[in-house]
Amino acid sequence: MPNLLFIYGTLHPDRAPAEIAAAARRLTPIGPATIRGNLYNLGAYPGVVLALDGPPIPGELFTVPDTATLSALDAYEDFRAASPDSSLFLRVETTATARDGSQLTCWVYVYNREVPGSRD
Repeated sequence: MPNLLFIYGTLHPDRAPAEIAAAARRLTPIGPATIRGNLYNLGAYPGVVLALDGPPIPGELFTVPDTATLSALDAYEDFRAASPDSSLFLRVETTATARDGSQLTCWVYVYNREVPGSRD
């Protein structure tokens, strides 16, 4: 299980809303990185859908200090491991590319609904 988390949006300690700010401040920054996928503006927050052939999405890697912090982030992102179909976001493993080119396994929250405007 990775202890790294890729953050591309509102979970970032510098941008976290009041209800999750305390947990976000417990994250330790590692540095800039990218993942591959598509980033969507969902209004109040962004959402990523992973895609190996997608463009690089910039973000930052953080170390998650403990399971209590991860549980708080899961609750904020509406990720329920026991009920993934009803979760707004899923926490999944992916590979991030650090600035030095190294590949690191990490968690990322991906959007778990139909993306607005993606229907044919």
